[in-house]
Amino acid sequence: MTGFQQRRKLPPLNALRAFEAAARHLSFKDAAHELSVSQSAISHQVKSLEQSLNTHLFTRKTRAVELTRKGKLLYPIVRNSFDSIAEGAQLILEEASVSVLTLHVYSTFTMRWLLPRLPRLQEFDSSIQVRLHTSQSDVNFAQEDIDAGIMVGQPVDSNLHYDHLFDCELFPVCSPAFLERHGPFETPEQLAGHPILQVYPSAGDWHVWLEGNNVRGVSPDSGLQLESYDVALSSATQGIGIALGQQPYISDEIETGALIEIFPKLRLKNPNRWYLVCRNEKRDSPKLAAFRRWLFSQIEVDDQLSTRSIG
Repeated sequence: MTGFQQRRKLPPLNALRAFEAAARHLSFKDAAHELSVSQSAISHQVKSLEQSLNTHLFTRKTRAVELTRKGKLLYPIVRNSFDSIAEGAQLILEEASVSVLTLHVYSTFTMRWLLPRLPRLQEFDSSIQVRLHTSQSDVNFAQEDIDAGIMVGQPVDSNLHYDHLFDCELFPVCSPAFLERHGPFETPEQLAGHPILQVYPSAGDWHVWLEGNNVRGVSPDSGLQLESYDVALSSATQGIGIALGQQPYISDEIETGALIEIFPKLRLKNPNRWYLVCRNEKRDSPKLAAFRRWLFSQIEVDDQLSTRSIG
């Protein structure tokens, strides 16, 4: 018999399903909740798989589990296989030719840039629907069922594909009323003692601007700690303090005069760049390729972002 005629020697499918859920959550308890079975059932299925493969896939700890080296090798293979099965089943179930793209994106980017433009996506390609997952943190492809994410950072994961979208600059801003009460500011050192609005998920941004301009004596960690750029910039428009601006968050406030750039000559290029990121194996999927083309088209017509690279 040829290899094609021989019966495939697959591990038990229920055991693979339990393993994939436990590896994604790094928790037997959470995997049991997802699959609507008992925790002991998950443990039994994983043990069955380990016996089938004659190896340990997890290191058990008191309150958590970790993947062993061989577990880390097996997990992406099983995850991708289940993803392919799920996508195939979805294609069969969908009566209309509509593809749903699950996109992980920062809440500020969503509110201030993406949402106003999303209606144009239907005009560009009516077969794509976007399902948004908003967060202040970057996407975790190992634990989240996400097609792609928009992020600012650096390409650090060889398992992911990064499309560079644009660069941005960092610059302090405040409201006209705040500047009238506390200004003028002739040097960055004069920011000391004034309320700094810090976005704690992006705490390094203020430090990048201060260090890049050789500013001493100003502590960005001494002011208000806020959860997002949207909250920080909205607070700055109310005269609460000095926020850090960057594209593409702030063009409307600068254009209307709701916020004023304090040191126009001291803009600093953000070392972190904006990317559309996905798993390597999904980079050429039709729905993602179409969304990528649309996203680039929107960036190209944005006066603030049209060059994609700054400096």
